[in-house]
Amino acid sequence: MATSPLIARRQVAVGLLRALSLRRLSTLNYASDFSKDDNADGISPSFIHPSSVVHPNAMIGQGVSIGPFCSVGSSATLGNNCILHPGSHVFGNTELGDKCILMSSGAVVGDDIPGKTIIGCNNLIGHHAVVGLKCQDMKYKSGNECFLQVGDNNEIREHVSIHRSSKPCDTTVIGDNNLIMGACHIAHDCKVGSNNIFANNTLLAGHVLVEDHAHTAGAIVVHQFCHIGSFCFIGGGSVVSQDVPKYTMVAGDRAELRGLNLEGLRRGGFSVTEIRSLRAAYRKIFMPTNANIGGIEARLAEVECDEELSLIPAVVSLVKSIRDSLGENRRGICKFRSWSFS
Repeated sequence: MATSPLIARRQVAVGLLRALSLRRLSTLNYASDFSKDDNADGISPSFIHPSSVVHPNAMIGQGVSIGPFCSVGSSATLGNNCILHPGSHVFGNTELGDKCILMSSGAVVGDDIPGKTIIGCNNLIGHHAVVGLKCQDMKYKSGNECFLQVGDNNEIREHVSIHRSSKPCDTTVIGDNNLIMGACHIAHDCKVGSNNIFANNTLLAGHVLVEDHAHTAGAIVVHQFCHIGSFCFIGGGSVVSQDVPKYTMVAGDRAELRGLNLEGLRRGGFSVTEIRSLRAAYRKIFMPTNANIGGIEARLAEVECDEELSLIPAVVSLVKSIRDSLGENRRGICKFRSWSFS
């Protein structure tokens, strides 16, 4: 007797439910077996989803979780308790320290080119971020080794791109405790210190040096080979084509000095005496009352000879930052706006 359409639909539904149940059971069995083997030796449980492609030569630490549709290359090393969310990838000769997290939907670390990418511990790599890929420098020669080294406790948000160096003798370096917000770009051979905050769409060209505790507003561009000093602030939409001295604030296209970063200094723990001394030094250098005092070299010398200011380490550091930027093969400092005041 012919099977009715209702009975046929019921049989198909039962078959689908049975198949899904068996697939779920096999996944759970896979995970439990993996954990059981680890726990037998006192090792934290780990999990690799069956849909992910993990090369047998990859070094996988303890307590690692690799979600669906991930890939891990043959030369990759994953530290303990790393988490790869669905669709994230680790390629090339890449080391991830302990407790690193790669977010889903295309976070990529490393590249299948000569050289190495080293990521420290407790770093977050956001959605669609690419870290440790080949640089975009036309001088890069195919086959050359190139390097990237990232420290600890960095938050690298969505759509960020950080590239390796352009030549074997150099390294792109990121320090510790940096917040790099969405869509930022750090190009080849940059040196970024620690405790910096880069707001969205901060773009650093090649060979830029950023010291510590710098803060950028959104949509800023920094020319290659520029130096960004510690505790400085760069206003939104700025185009920085020359060095930014320590402790200062710049804004505009082209970026110009607008005074000291007073709020950043206060938050950074500078004392009232240090801030007062920096303001006095800034006025002597950039806002002299004596029009006949001469150029910036004479003004820097006046600050260095001042009995009180010369004893303040922060003032000495400011003067050195400016002198270094005025040296040979450097880009000089951002221009001063006469109406600015600290």
